[in-house]
Amino acid sequence: MAASSSSRLVRVGRSLFSGLCNNPDGLVRSTHEMKCSHLLQQQRTFIQMRTNLKVVDNSGAKRVMCIQALKGKKGARLGDTIVCSVKEAQPGGKVKKGDVHYGVVVRAAMPRGRCDGSEVKFDDNAVVLINKHGEPIGTRVFGPVPHELRKKKHVKILSLAEHIA
Repeated sequence: MAASSSSRLVRVGRSLFSGLCNNPDGLVRSTHEMKCSHLLQQQRTFIQMRTNLKVVDNSGAKRVMCIQALKGKKGARLGDTIVCSVKEAQPGGKVKKGDVHYGVVVRAAMPRGRCDGSEVKFDDNAVVLINKHGEPIGTRVFGPVPHELRKKKHVKILSLAEHIA
């Protein structure tokens, strides 16, 4: 019984990895792992100039593009403020296509370490639009928002969020 279950595991391993690596026996080895590492795992980086972000509030914008990260030379991380341009907007919203606004990064695909040793990362890059005084333009925030925004003095965004991660 144990032999049949191990052969099933090998067959599953062959079906998963045989298409990615040109290895005849289907097992991932160190040399093939080096060649196929770009296929298996995507590199996550900072939010930098020309990064497209999803807008997760009801300000009227759907998608924005980062123009400049206001803190740091490399780019913006979770909770940082950016300058962004609206690329897609809903008709009749508070913001229009082509407008330039400030935004706070509320979800980032780049992992961020927490004090307890865990990491938080999200599937997408998302932003909440704010005005010059740091107040959100929209009245609702959709999706999970990390509690690290409290340290960055964005308590108003946390109070509008429906789920705090």
